Amino acid sequence: MRRWSGWTVAVLTALAALVVAATSYASSSGTSAKGARAASVTIGVDYPRSDTDFWNSYISYTPKFAKTLGISLKTTNSANDIAKLAANVQTLISQGVKGVVMAPQDTAAVIPTLSLLASKKIPTVSIDTRPDSGKVFMVVRADNRAYGAKACKFLGTKLHGKGKVVMLEGDVASINGRDRTEAFSQCMKTSYKGIKVFAEPSKWDGATAASQLATVITANKDVRGVYMESSFALAGTLQVLKQHGLLNPGAGPKHVYIVSNDGIPEELKDIGKGLIDATVSQPADLYAKYGLWYAQQAIAGKKFKPGKTDHQSTIILVRKGLLEDQLSAPLVTKDGATFGGIPSVKYTNGSLWGNHLK
Repeated sequence: MRRWSGWTVAVLTALAALVVAATSYASSSGTSAKGARAASVTIGVDYPRSDTDFWNSYISYTPKFAKTLGISLKTTNSANDIAKLAANVQTLISQGVKGVVMAPQDTAAVIPTLSLLASKKIPTVSIDTRPDSGKVFMVVRADNRAYGAKACKFLGTKLHGKGKVVMLEGDVASINGRDRTEAFSQCMKTSYKGIKVFAEPSKWDGATAASQLATVITANKDVRGVYMESSFALAGTLQVLKQHGLLNPGAGPKHVYIVSNDGIPEELKDIGKGLIDATVSQPADLYAKYGLWYAQQAIAGKKFKPGKTDHQSTIILVRKGLLEDQLSAPLVTKDGATFGGIPSVKYTNGSLWGNHLK
């Protein structure tokens, strides 16, 4: 057996202690390549508004996913005001955020704010809406043109291609409003020429939508369909129809078919009651999850390219340098039937986020 000198043993013992200490530090600091949690980063999230059930649902999901992803969260609320969004971003920058998630409701006016973030090398993720231009690491939204097309196919099938429908539009300052309006109108003109569409510029405002719907119905008692571009118009629409004796659950001759876009719990309940007939479930939960996740990936220096994802969506190239992850947004109905070639899921389906919120 080889004998070691006392000095050699001391040196080897010291080296072993250093290795153990270094290994322990790597695991606790999150730098281990396998099995360790990544170091926490601070991400700023600007909530676009809190005056609808959909956005309040998104707000409730955000801190939950931040905790799951190990993200330190800073939040602001721009209350549908682009000037306030700009000020909020300045606040988030001063708080030392490394990434920003936002949902700009005015997709043109947000461009200077995106330029500011780019100059600070702070990556931005836009959820729900897509800026008209400017640098964004990833857009996380569903295919909003499909929203309009699905609503069109549903109403066109139910009305057998004939009659009158009212479209309560979103704001044309938002690409979502433009996409839904253009797709619905184009589908009607192409596939259901016997249906007359009353297009009302409601601008995501419930009171405006209710007033517009009442005006149209007063002059057109034979309206048999309503397309609400989001749940902002839900309460007002039901109230107006009730006042005019047109809120008739079922499929009778006076039933007005209503299709919405959002998938909030109240819509799903109303489908069950027969008060409305369909909605497109916009994924509030996945907006929160993947908005934060992509911001986290951007900070880590990750890159993405067009193609299928591992979470059942597709990343598309919108224009040079701008990618969009288009999340699934199914048509939801009472019976889960197919309308104009568009399959739907039942309103009780457990995969719908609206069935997991009280």
